[in-house]
Amino acid sequence: MVDRQALIERITEIARTVVAEDAAATDRESCWPERGLRALQRVGAGGLVLPTEVGGVGGGLLDLARACEELGRFCPSTALCFGMHGVGSAVLAAKATPYQKEHYLRPIAAGEHLTTLALSEPGSGAHFYFPSTRIGDDPEGFRLDGTKSFVTNGGHADSYVVSTAAADESERFGEFSCVVVDADTAGAEWGPEWRGAGMRGNSSRSLTFRDALVPRENLLGEAGDQIWYVFQVVAPYFLMAMAGTYLGIALGALDDAIAHVKDRMYAHSGRRLADNSIIQHRLGQIWGQVAATRAFVHRAATDGDTGTADALLGILSAKAEVAECATRAVGDSMTLIGGVGYGAGGAMDRRLRDVRAAHVMSPTTDLLRLWTGRALVDVPLLSDQ
Repeated sequence: MVDRQALIERITEIARTVVAEDAAATDRESCWPERGLRALQRVGAGGLVLPTEVGGVGGGLLDLARACEELGRFCPSTALCFGMHGVGSAVLAAKATPYQKEHYLRPIAAGEHLTTLALSEPGSGAHFYFPSTRIGDDPEGFRLDGTKSFVTNGGHADSYVVSTAAADESERFGEFSCVVVDADTAGAEWGPEWRGAGMRGNSSRSLTFRDALVPRENLLGEAGDQIWYVFQVVAPYFLMAMAGTYLGIALGALDDAIAHVKDRMYAHSGRRLADNSIIQHRLGQIWGQVAATRAFVHRAATDGDTGTADALLGILSAKAEVAECATRAVGDSMTLIGGVGYGAGGAMDRRLRDVRAAHVMSPTTDLLRLWTGRALVDVPLLSDQ
């Protein structure tokens, strides 16, 4: 059995070496961070959240958040790609059949298979849990028709966890269902390469299904289980992965600010920026905000792993809290670094562009705040969606 803490330390080392070395090129060339992701697979990180019975590590929400935090400190695109693989892995494992364990989970744990989610659609916006992609019965399995958008690892993963709605309300699939679709499935067509302001390496592409045949063995759980998957598995793991990723951006920005003020000297006095009391005060303020938010995220993840009564509140709030903290930390750190940090193509330039996705990546900050409020007053989360 792989020691989880030892694995996090290996992930940290990969983040500080391979991932950090490729970060600038990943952003500049909008290229999928293959070298870092393959390095993570080789040390067993691909099976981080899979059960030990299939060769996984047996980790949970906290482990995924910590891994994404370390990766996000140096390359948020790599953290996002790894995080989505982790979420997809958790979904596959939640109600895996013997067939799915053998064909998906064991290869994932062995570092031979990368997976991801395909839930968002052009017409649903932030409401990714209401798919329009249709699943229909077929003598050979299921037929899929529809388009998914913003599929992280698009065109690079070996499988895709896809949310669907029944093509015919009278069919036995139920209202919503999830299936796993192999990368080489006929009738699955990729849209253009991803070109974004930030997160440029995540290959967030559209995927269209045209009468795509999916084996019956690839249905996840029971027909109509998609909403269960979304709120019991997808939401917790996704929110913790994204909270960790953006927390990493905040920590990386703070690291850069500290290094800069310690090294920067005033030519006229020979004193460091770090000797200025205002600079010291501002650094202390940034650190306090980031440290408090990090503690909140780790507590929320731990509560989710142990199933405490109010775990939902922390899980829903984690990404929203990090979004507020990280955007502020990056902005304040850039102010401390000054014009040097404002140069195009530098680390702070990348972080400034990457961190803005924290608020808009579904579920958005506004939607998470709404759900948290509803949970507090015992109103169904989707009461008016």
